[in-house]
Amino acid sequence: MVVAGSRPSASLPLRAWGARRAEALAIPLGALALGFGLFSLFLLSLGKSPAAFLDLVYRGGFGSAFALQNSLQRAAPLLFAALCVALPARLGLVVIGGEGAIVLGGLAAAAVAAPLSGAASGLGIAAMALAAFLTGALWLGAVGALRAWRGVNETIASLLMSYIAIALANHLIEGLLRDPGSLNKPSTRTIDEAFRVGPMPGLEVHWGLGVGVVACLLAWLLTERTTLGFAARIAGGNVRAAQIQGLPVGRLIAGFTALGGALAALAGFFEVAAVHGNANASLIAGYGYTGILVAFLARQNPLAIPPVAFLLGGIEASSGLIQRRLHLPDATILLLEGLLFLLVLVGETLYGRFKPFSPHLWGEKRAAAGQAAP
Repeated sequence: MVVAGSRPSASLPLRAWGARRAEALAIPLGALALGFGLFSLFLLSLGKSPAAFLDLVYRGGFGSAFALQNSLQRAAPLLFAALCVALPARLGLVVIGGEGAIVLGGLAAAAVAAPLSGAASGLGIAAMALAAFLTGALWLGAVGALRAWRGVNETIASLLMSYIAIALANHLIEGLLRDPGSLNKPSTRTIDEAFRVGPMPGLEVHWGLGVGVVACLLAWLLTERTTLGFAARIAGGNVRAAQIQGLPVGRLIAGFTALGGALAALAGFFEVAAVHGNANASLIAGYGYTGILVAFLARQNPLAIPPVAFLLGGIEASSGLIQRRLHLPDATILLLEGLLFLLVLVGETLYGRFKPFSPHLWGEKRAAAGQAAP
């Protein structure tokens, strides 16, 4: 009911905007804090010191110039893997097959490099990147097509496609594409030195980091500042309403899923061209799965992905130091990441439930009707 003589509060929309932003920051941070708290109880049950663990995480991931560059190096593929999850999420899709796209992208890059041996550096690098990009787009684009036109669940389909991609890559690396000289560790032929991607100026980190940050910025512009991104958000909010408005929902689903797969495959390209020099089992490093956690912690916001990827990259970079100093298995970090992911998923159910962060609980409806003048 509108009170006579009332006037709408000019400050309430600003408060509502601030509350939503505070909620988007507070809940993931709360999930992180709770996750570290529960993990500390686990460490105490093993007779290990949580304070020593956190100290080693800091020293191994962030405590020196070498540690920082190691963390940035590990963060580079996480940027692409997280975008593989975040872009389809704009349409309400949960795509978790980035690991397969990374592996196949790296394999495609290595396969294209072999017949181009002796070609110009720029041509070879461009061909490798394009081969990886198209391979990832086709592989996960198929998942989007199945979802759009056959109603196949994209989460299950993308996970199964990831398993198939890894099996296919192992088969090719150990068979058709294997370098006869790789005896102890099967791999493809080593790419030409001219095709190697060097470090960024002033850093010992390859250009995958810079390209990944630019990709995050472009992804944000696509989703937030273009009509295509607006259409994707409409389709993600209400598919039926989007169809009534004549939006090409099927093409949007297939396109955004394909773009996510293409970006994930670029991570595989950089792993081959800048890190390993060939395709081998080291491509299956779990970056695609960690990227899921990065995307959810960033709440599918491309601009939030780089800092979150750096945090997770630092935690993973400290795993070797933790293993040596605390005598814990290397999988301890995986346990921590799994716990954090579970709590982040639980946190997704809490949005809009707390009065300080929910304008409709403390007066948004009254603001729409008008507030009594003081």
